[in-house]
Amino acid sequence: MYRRVLALTGPFLPVVSFLGRLPTAMCQLGSLLLVAETSGSLATAGLVGGALAAGQTVGGPLLGRAADRRGQRGVVLAAALTNAVATTAFVLGALTHLATPALVLLAVLAGATVPQIGPLARTRTVALARASDADERTVGAVLSFEGTLDEVSFVLGPALVGLAAAFAHPAVALLGASALLAVCGSAFALHPTASRVGSRTPAGAPARARPIAGAAKRPRLPAAVYTLRFTMGLQGAMFGASQAGITALTERLGRPEQAGLVYAAMGVMSAAAGLSMAAVPQRIALTTRWRVATAALVVLSVPLLFVDSLLALYAVVTLLGVAYAPHLITLFGLTERLVPPARLAESMAVLASCTVAGQALALALAGRLSQDHGPGAGFSVAVVAAGLCCVLARIRTGDPTRAVAAPSDSVRSA
Repeated sequence: MYRRVLALTGPFLPVVSFLGRLPTAMCQLGSLLLVAETSGSLATAGLVGGALAAGQTVGGPLLGRAADRRGQRGVVLAAALTNAVATTAFVLGALTHLATPALVLLAVLAGATVPQIGPLARTRTVALARASDADERTVGAVLSFEGTLDEVSFVLGPALVGLAAAFAHPAVALLGASALLAVCGSAFALHPTASRVGSRTPAGAPARARPIAGAAKRPRLPAAVYTLRFTMGLQGAMFGASQAGITALTERLGRPEQAGLVYAAMGVMSAAAGLSMAAVPQRIALTTRWRVATAALVVLSVPLLFVDSLLALYAVVTLLGVAYAPHLITLFGLTERLVPPARLAESMAVLASCTVAGQALALALAGRLSQDHGPGAGFSVAVVAAGLCCVLARIRTGDPTRAVAAPSDSVRSA
């Protein structure tokens, strides 16, 4: 099945899109470590990290909307080069002990100009699949493949930052990320497939694959889309709360260096589960998959409240990773079915921004709870978020198949 995905894109596009995602996964942790080291203040580091996340949360949807209207090539190229410059300026500002307000502004700029390569790669490949009249199983394989690339990047990115910080300096990681984004982001933007999606999709492409860019009025979104976005924010909250709880517990056990490895184990399992999603029979509806995935999130997250050893932490967190990627992939799949083609890139970017926002907010909340009341209190945020995901998945949110069949019906929901 994945051969069909590579046949759509060629082998080069997945490589540059993967490498172009790594800087995004590196910058959050890299900025925290850099500012903590150069300023000597964890509070300042947290403030700057929050500013970076806020910039990405606001800027992501705007870049996605621009890509829908003007095509991906120019938008991604401009964002990648601007982000590389902004990140470099941020690093130099931290190294020269720039005043905190100025550093916060640079962090906001760096976050706002993240070129959203992950969401746009997903949008591009789905559009190519639709344009080639691929069946739904191939579209599902596209979403599984792209979800796996995301998962691997979010595991490898922080690991690279940790290695750079251990053997050199956090600035090395961020400057490397800046250079990588300039090169691979530009390659992603200039790849021939960029001219075949967005506002430049050929006129002969099927209606589902051809966005209506340049229309006088943007098509409205079904109400169900907003439920999916809120759920994606809750998934991000699970990431942030898990990270806080893992960090707190490994510190309590006297093994703080294990935190990154525990989180990586969860990511590897999640990536493996994501790849396996292509084998799920097409007859199992996306809404059914969503409900199963959220139920698994609840069942597999509750044991986090009771872990008290490193071995148990590895076991529980790794098992929890089984539910993460299937849930994310299903949310992207439902969004692809529900939104009008003219707003697909924007909608994919919004989902990514919701993840970032949820993760940042939950990390701050769970971090404080873990500090004041222990790791279990931090993990409880993840369990509550999982429970809310499960409740939302059982609210009737519309028929995705009908939304695809009539994308011009701007308010089609159940």
